Amino acid sequence: MASYHYIIALVSLSALFAYINQRFIKLPFVIGLFLLSSLWSVIAIVAKSYYSLPFDQIRELVISTDISKSVLNIFLGFLLFAGSMHTNWFTLKKYLKDISVLAFGGVVFSTIFVAVAFYYVSHWLGLQIPFLYCLIFGALISPTDPIAVLSILKAAKVPEKIEVTLVGESLFNDGVGVVIFIALTQMLAAGTTEFDFPHFGLLFLQEAGGGIVFGLVLGYLLHYLLKSINHYETEVLLTLAFVMLGYYISSTIHISGALAMVIMGLMAGNFRKAVAMSTETEEYVAKFWELLEIILNALLFLMIAMVLVVLDFTFKSALLGALTIVILMISRFFTVNIPRKTSISILKIPKADANIIILGGLRGGLSLALALSLPPSEVKDVLLIVTYICVAFSILVQGTTIGSITKKLLSK
Repeated sequence: MASYHYIIALVSLSALFAYINQRFIKLPFVIGLFLLSSLWSVIAIVAKSYYSLPFDQIRELVISTDISKSVLNIFLGFLLFAGSMHTNWFTLKKYLKDISVLAFGGVVFSTIFVAVAFYYVSHWLGLQIPFLYCLIFGALISPTDPIAVLSILKAAKVPEKIEVTLVGESLFNDGVGVVIFIALTQMLAAGTTEFDFPHFGLLFLQEAGGGIVFGLVLGYLLHYLLKSINHYETEVLLTLAFVMLGYYISSTIHISGALAMVIMGLMAGNFRKAVAMSTETEEYVAKFWELLEIILNALLFLMIAMVLVVLDFTFKSALLGALTIVILMISRFFTVNIPRKTSISILKIPKADANIIILGGLRGGLSLALALSLPPSEVKDVLLIVTYICVAFSILVQGTTIGSITKKLLSK
């Protein structure tokens, strides 16, 4: 019953915050919900110093509910499939070179840069975080999530190239970041806190290669089944079953369910879609996955808010979070500008567009989901606090200011 009570609390609070935002605050959905979730966390953390009973019950709910497995085994597959299915591959292809540079090279560079900087800053603060954990943090915080600002960027009338580049980068760096994250956490599960490059390389190839091949197989099989019938209820159910079963099989045979879901989603949303689905089915499938993605993001924000209530915030962990924001901004600046300013111009983007892409590199739900999925430890608690601070800055500061800054940059 504890799990059911937890779901009731999450859904009820999500609905309440969504209503308050739409009725009074009127921020974009993701930003408004994250803001209210954050305020709830702050109020709860302050209040628990005076009233212990409700927070003892929250702690019991959080501990008795296996959040880590729920997030990693359920949320990620749905979120990645939904994001990729709504991506137009044919538009994406026009800017594939820029997207590839940012999504693949950018994640690898950011993971290493953030890990090294985070290691030295955390040790300077007296927090002895092993380097393998720093690499894990670099992998989980590097993927970007522009969903919170896409509506704002559209209102600012950014060029198609910027919008598509941000969406495409997010789509592929999610998969790459998750593969690196899982390979590193598998090393951690093997009982080591030292980075073993050959071991990591084999795990990465197994996860990435297997995930891509499996995703192609699943995508084609799903396409065949959808093509053979014309009944939107059944077809929606088929997509749901393929995500759940495909992600479960991927984790069982130790390949990347994240990349498999990205590939399968791209195929479901683009590969001969007019042949596989009628116009009615296409509309229902798209709306179903769009709504499910929104609901899961809402639940994820409330889930992290509840977890934060039972964590012990310290001045050092909060300061580490603030300093990590600076590290991330520097890393993002280098990720975009190093390939842009090389002699062979790997990334051909004007300065104004590059600045918008730098600001649009928000961290969001995926980073929180990966941080939540880590095995329980004191280091996890620190990483969770730091991740939350970084995501809060991304969504609440970058997300609310990027519109006005973008208009100024484009007007020059």
